[in-house]
Amino acid sequence: MEKSKVYFIREITPENVIKLYDKLGIKLTNKVAVKVHSGERGNQNYLRPLFMKPIIDYVNGTVVECNTAYDGARDTTQKHKELLEEHEWSKYYNVDILDEPGDIIYEIPEGKVLKKNYVGKNIENYDNMLVLSHFKGHPMGGYGGALKQLSIGLASSKGKRYIHCCGKENGSYEDMFNQDQDTFLESMADAAASVIKNFKGQIAYINVMCNMSVDCDCCNVAEDPCMKDIGMLASLDPVAIDEACIDLVTKSDDPGRDHLLERINSRHGIHTIEAASDLGIGSREYELIEL
Repeated sequence: MEKSKVYFIREITPENVIKLYDKLGIKLTNKVAVKVHSGERGNQNYLRPLFMKPIIDYVNGTVVECNTAYDGARDTTQKHKELLEEHEWSKYYNVDILDEPGDIIYEIPEGKVLKKNYVGKNIENYDNMLVLSHFKGHPMGGYGGALKQLSIGLASSKGKRYIHCCGKENGSYEDMFNQDQDTFLESMADAAASVIKNFKGQIAYINVMCNMSVDCDCCNVAEDPCMKDIGMLASLDPVAIDEACIDLVTKSDDPGRDHLLERINSRHGIHTIEAASDLGIGSREYELIEL
């Protein structure tokens, strides 16, 4: 089997994001959803909207997000809209909170844990998707990248709780943080697989390896970055791009590498990639092509 292609460029600039996208050979047209992380209020590490502007304009995309399942500045549509204005996403783009009108169900008959996924209803309005991910650590998943954006990121508020509760209906807030870790990671892989299946492969992925904290952009008080910036990657394979990012961290000689790897490994973050590969939505075998 041919290895998945992952394109890599060291210099992090808006113009190079377009360069990476063009190398993928995919043309996202008509109604393009651009999945970003809008950043929790107080977070200092999230990718800023102006950095994204050239690529979002290039694909004529609509920025999409979903509400959260935890207390904060993004757990209701009204609060989330206020934060999108505060963080200037609404200043530069059309922004769509996908679960503002509720959610729809994607069936996952082949799922390891989940047999359905609750995604924001407005996802039905889009023909294809560009997933722009800030690669960094994560308190629960170990790391955040393309697979997390596809799963937790596109799930409605109800869907996020459902994934965190590993398929338990009407799980409590406490249930979200008290599940078997590998089962939770497999639930994320299941949810990601359902999105890929419904978009029939019409998704491109770009991961930006900068501001790499052990904490996610969903943390309002995040630890400062522990590693120097590495670069940006692009692929049509979400498994390969996340695997490549972790490999780049592992091979780095940066003194902060071990701190980030401790977060990834202590949460068994690689298991999301393992499960996604088992589900057939991507390959861990890749060719890294530096531009």
